[in-house]
Amino acid sequence: MRAVLIDDEKPALAQIEWLLERDGRLEVAAKFTSAREGINYLSENHADIVFLDIEMPGVNGLEAAEQLRQFRADIRIVYITAYSEYAIEAFDLHALDYLLKPVHPERFKKTVTRILEDLERIRAAPEKTAPPPLVKTFTRLGIYDGGSGTSLRQFRVLRTLKAQELFAYFIHRKEQWISKDQLMEILWPGGIYEKGMVLLHTSVYQIRKLLREWDLKASVEFALDSYRLTGDGLAVDRELFERGAGQAKVQSEADRENALRVLDLYTGEYLGEHDYEWAVSRRDELRQKYMRLTHAVANFEAMSGRMAEGIERLVALHAHDPYSDEICFRILELFSQAGDDDGLLDYYDRYANLLRDELNASPEARTVRYAERVRNGRKGG
Repeated sequence: MRAVLIDDEKPALAQIEWLLERDGRLEVAAKFTSAREGINYLSENHADIVFLDIEMPGVNGLEAAEQLRQFRADIRIVYITAYSEYAIEAFDLHALDYLLKPVHPERFKKTVTRILEDLERIRAAPEKTAPPPLVKTFTRLGIYDGGSGTSLRQFRVLRTLKAQELFAYFIHRKEQWISKDQLMEILWPGGIYEKGMVLLHTSVYQIRKLLREWDLKASVEFALDSYRLTGDGLAVDRELFERGAGQAKVQSEADRENALRVLDLYTGEYLGEHDYEWAVSRRDELRQKYMRLTHAVANFEAMSGRMAEGIERLVALHAHDPYSDEICFRILELFSQAGDDDGLLDYYDRYANLLRDELNASPEARTVRYAERVRNGRKGG
């Protein structure tokens, strides 16, 4: 369980951190002395519980809770206050508990127990509503039923490839206004304007019909000669991936588990099976984020004594980008750290042969030197 601490008084912040470390049942994910910093962090990072001071300059704790609920509806909030009269207002905002300063260790222990019991109760309760549908954009555009992850909804309602591309572009620019002229330039460049406008209107109608027939909680809005796709009830795998991959640091087992869930979202190149020129730039950005996060996980695994897992992870990454010298070099380093010179040289030779046979090229100089140093060391021994 990950906790975030927000209190403008550093001694109070240090006390809560000490109490959590002493208790041992919750992990401190981050701590902040301003509500704004905490809100910014939680807008991009997962946490299960927030210990939140009520009396803070600028955005106070009660206002911060209202903002947090907009994008973290399931987060648990425990208020910390020097004034007991705030308790009623705190519970009106669905706080799980509140603590009076200075916080007594036994009272704090009871609060942590209440947090864990509440989370266990939620997990044990039967699902009342299905998760929102998930729009898949990695590899191939599709819509999956929420929760199952297996039922792919085909785009039969979208009768043309251009209507499908328009839907993909709306997803690509979700919540952003896009002018008619820009859409015309992207989807029907160089065509007759009047005909293109008819096709645009027809495609928008088909998308609205798709959203309505599949009961997707989203809509295509129109204002000032511009369109946008909006709706919190439509989850997009790319958005979930970007949010989770925003912080590529993996410094604990909890970080690793979260990172693996994020990496599982990346099932292939962004819209890789669709020839959309406008997707190329984002595709490259997402690939780089995937590579950075995979490297971070592999490095943590190597540093925590799971060298074989780290090597296996990077070898799988190398298969996606087989000509990457950077990935090859890091794999060689891990083989060396593991004391596996045979594995190092075998992997290097196969990589060098691949470059020679398919690209008529050689590995970069530093990679050659690294492998040859190991090879010469074996001969000298």
